[in-house]
Amino acid sequence: PKEPMAPHSLVMTMIGASLLWVGWFGFNAGSNLESNGVTAVAFVNTMVATCAAAVSWAVVEQIHHGKASMLGAVTGAVAGLVAITPASGFVGPVGALWIGVAAGVGCFFAATTVKRALGYDDSLDVFGVHCVGGIIGALLTGVFALKAIGGASGALEGNVGQIWTQIEGVAATLAWSGIVTLVILIVVNM
Repeated sequence: PKEPMAPHSLVMTMIGASLLWVGWFGFNAGSNLESNGVTAVAFVNTMVATCAAAVSWAVVEQIHHGKASMLGAVTGAVAGLVAITPASGFVGPVGALWIGVAAGVGCFFAATTVKRALGYDDSLDVFGVHCVGGIIGALLTGVFALKAIGGASGALEGNVGQIWTQIEGVAATLAWSGIVTLVILIVVNM
């Protein structure tokens, strides 16, 4: 926190994030493996959530630091891309909007306040953006999932149990990732 970690070229950062964003459309919409209404919804959701996350990060940054930054908006956009991925083919655009807002705000605080409080080294905010954003998106899928889109209802359609299913999936993913990472670290250390 004592040394600024701004990128060498904010222009190149913006170009890279823009290319990532374009590619993410293929990732989310293309994961449907066919061209139909769900593909279109996934495409729209990717755009809506990413825009919402970029704006919400910038607004929180404006409130918290007194000014918004392009780096913050780009980081918020990446958080939105990560968060909408598990939900893109299951929620509607309104759900995507709220997932994006939650990702922008949640990832901002994870990448700034939580990182500073816990003192871990994460110069690229990988944990604060990818892990926290993925958790936010996965959990909120259980809230906003629509049966008409993805075949499963979320809590807003009365299936509160879907939230528990999402929690189990997140816990399993964290456990698997943690165990495999620990094994890799032990092997590398040898």
